[in-house]
Amino acid sequence: MSSLTTYNALGEIAAAEFADIVVSAQVLCLPTGDPLKLRLDLVDHSLLDVFLSSSGRYSYHWERRLIAAGDLYRHDNAPHDWWRHVATFPRHFHDGSEGNVVESHLDPNPEHAIRQVLTFVRQKLTT
Repeated sequence: MSSLTTYNALGEIAAAEFADIVVSAQVLCLPTGDPLKLRLDLVDHSLLDVFLSSSGRYSYHWERRLIAAGDLYRHDNAPHDWWRHVATFPRHFHDGSEGNVVESHLDPNPEHAIRQVLTFVRQKLTT
């Protein structure tokens, strides 16, 4: 699992630099108290969940299915065989749906990656 410090730092970046689209940032924890993920509530009532593991696995998952007819956007590096054709495998991006998968050029640094993802969200919300 990623450390609470990392999630808190990402939440602070989101709240400070993207206050126009981020309503709140909260670290969700397991019953043991260990951090599970960072949840960002956005101005359009959608959610962005950030999951980082100590093994290097990650997911930046923006869920809009309840408000925008199935929109789902996710950068992750789960090595699913069905995405092996993607040039950046195992890194890939679900662009609008689970099945529409393209290359992901997300920065490996979580602080840079959260900025990339939230910049993408901001652009989608204003178009």
